[in-house]
Order: sequence, then structure tokens, then C-alpha cells
Amino acid sequence: MKRDYFTCRIKPACIGIALSFVVVTSKASAEVAFHPSEKTSIALYGVLDVAKAYANNQRGRSNIYISQGSLTANRVGVRGSAELGADTQALFRLESGFDAITGKFGTPGYLFNRQAFVGVSNKSYGTLSAGRQYTPYFQYTGALGLAPALTAATGAHPGDVDAMDATLRLNNSLTYTLPKLGGWQAGVQYGMDGSTGRFSRGTTLSAAVRYDYQAFSWSTGYIGLNHIQESRAIATYANNAPINKGYNSADNSRILATAARYTDGKGMVGLSYSNVQYRPAAATSLFRETAVFNTVGLISTYAITPSFTLAGGYSYTAEVARNGVRTPALYHQFSTGQLYTLSKYVAFYAVQGYQHAGGKTLGMMSGVTAIVDAVASVGDSQNGTPSSTRHQFVAMLGVRFTF
Repeated sequence: MKRDYFTCRIKPACIGIALSFVVVTSKASAEVAFHPSEKTSIALYGVLDVAKAYANNQRGRSNIYISQGSLTANRVGVRGSAELGADTQALFRLESGFDAITGKFGTPGYLFNRQAFVGVSNKSYGTLSAGRQYTPYFQYTGALGLAPALTAATGAHPGDVDAMDATLRLNNSLTYTLPKLGGWQAGVQYGMDGSTGRFSRGTTLSAAVRYDYQAFSWSTGYIGLNHIQESRAIATYANNAPINKGYNSADNSRILATAARYTDGKGMVGLSYSNVQYRPAAATSLFRETAVFNTVGLISTYAITPSFTLAGGYSYTAEVARNGVRTPALYHQFSTGQLYTLSKYVAFYAVQGYQHAGGKTLGMMSGVTAIVDAVASVGDSQNGTPSSTRHQFVAMLGVRFTF
């Protein structure tokens, strides 16, 4: 399911290519700095985020540990553009995630696991890009959700079941973004399997629209994933959290979400809703009826001072009764966050999350799908370390450096 059509396996040759690229881009950056009239821009950027974390229950035991990417995912990237004339420019982006604790790549075997694409943009006709990319759903609708508003990994909807916190990227994809018209923005993306004789299988589709007017912002987005188990287009999809692990044999998935925010001066309030469906294949899936999750989220932030901001969020996720589950799972999650900005580049933060789970869901027991008690797993920070009970509390205190 996580095969990558645009993957560069980590071999000495690949490392050599990467180092050569860094040298070339560094030289190009220097040349741009001395020749601004060329209208070419290449920039190196990144995020380093590390925190001390506490969880009251991870598989039955409390834990104090080092967490990374808890507020903003760690990354390093290169982006660039070149003017072509007639209000047109070529552009590219290469971005790699990494583990700040160990220094390892974010995804083993992937050189640029976050983004790798090239495109052409025109002020009148929009932007067309190709490669490994985020979906318009995430860029427009996800941007108005809970996680980007300071609550981060503890505020993402349980297990990131609706992919609003960047757990989904599409390989071999074409993205068209319409030029901005007034307050309207829109984009559509098509991911191809890329295999001979399989053009109609393993495809993905995402589309989203966003509207901004003064203090109000609204967006609606959609993702359709086909033949998940065999698709080369699907790069990353976090359906292995305890919230939805029983449905990771799904053949198709459909996600529809809408989100809105109102920002007035120092404060912001937001609301989101998502509907997620996991559809089985009769021959291969380990469940028989379409599984459905509905999530409602609330978020609010307030700037006490220009440097100090508070945030609070709540989400309610409910599974629909199907596949023999008579008392379906539900999850209440509360999250808070505090951010103190020291400079343009450095900030200290704290985030906290509490989740209560109830009901039952499909899970895995000894490699077999079974009806199990729903357990708590705060946001998407505990996907691999859920609580052994229906409750979980997580707190993190960290520092973030951006450049």
C-alpha cells in the first residue's frame, strides 16, 4: 500500500546525486543573490521541532520520552522558481521529512518523502504541477482544521482518520490550481497508478474549493482513493491507528470534509466536519460492509500578546454501527496549546490532549479481524502507542526552530 512510484531508494548513487544537487542549488542560490535581475529564486528552508513528552498510558504503562515534530513536522527542503516571461514561471519543490531524534529519514527508503514536484504557473491560467504532492483537500480544507491551529499532533482528529493533518500524499499525480478569483481558490488532483494496462485501477482523485472574505474563511474538499492495496499513486495513508486499524484491508476510501473559521483581531474560532468511508472488496477485505466515521471539530485561539497565544479544541468522532458492531465506537477529545514566540525563527510551545473512547470497533487480534473495545489514542501523536484503556492523556513541552 505504501509503494512509491517516485521513490529513490537510498543507495550510494542516490546519496551522491543528492549531495551534488545540494552543491548545485547552493551555488545557484549564491548566483541569484548576486544577479537578482535574472528573476530566478532558489531557497533552502526547514523546521526543527523537539519536545519532552509525557503519556499516562502507552500500551499499559506511563512514559516520559522525547517527541519530535509535535507542533510542526520536521523537514528540510529546496524550492525555486524561474520567470519565463508573459506572467509565466517554472517552479519546483523537493522536501524531505526526518526524525530529529535519530537523524533518520522520515520514511525509510524515501529521499524526498514529503514533496517532489515540478510545474508551470501563469497568473491568468493557473498552475499545473506533477510529481509527489499534497492533495488540494489538505491544502485548502485541512488548513482550516484543528491541527494547524496550535493544538497540532494532540489536536488532530483521532488517528487522523480524515487525513486533515497531512498523512496523505499522492505519487504520480497531476495537480491543477485555478488562478485566484476574488476570494475564491480551487484545485483538482489526479493520481495515476502508472502501471501498464492499469490506467483505470489504483487511481486517486482530490478536489477542493476555498473562499475567503474579510475575517471569514470556508473550504470543502474531497478525496477518493481506489484499489488502495495495489495502488502506486497512494504514497502515505495513516489507516493503521487503533481507531481504524480494523479497516486497513479496505479496497476504496472516500473522504468529504468542510471547515470554516472566523478571525477577528486577536481571536479565532473554527468549526469542521468530515465523513470518512472505507469500502471493502468482496474477495480480499476482512470486513463486509462499508465502514463510516463522522467527526465534528471545534477550535479557538486567542493572542494574549503579540508573542503569546493560547488555543483550545474539541472533536467528537463516531463510527456507524456496521460489520457486526452493535455499539459502535465514539471518541471525545480535548486539546489545548500554548505558544510563546521568541523571534521570527524560534518559539517555545506546550500542547496537551485528553481522549475518552467508548463502544466497540473492528480491530486485529492474533492477525485476525475481531470486534474489540475501542481504546484511546490522542490525535495522531499516539497512533503506534495507544492506551490499553478507554482513556489517555498526553502533554508535550518543546521548542521549534524554523529557517
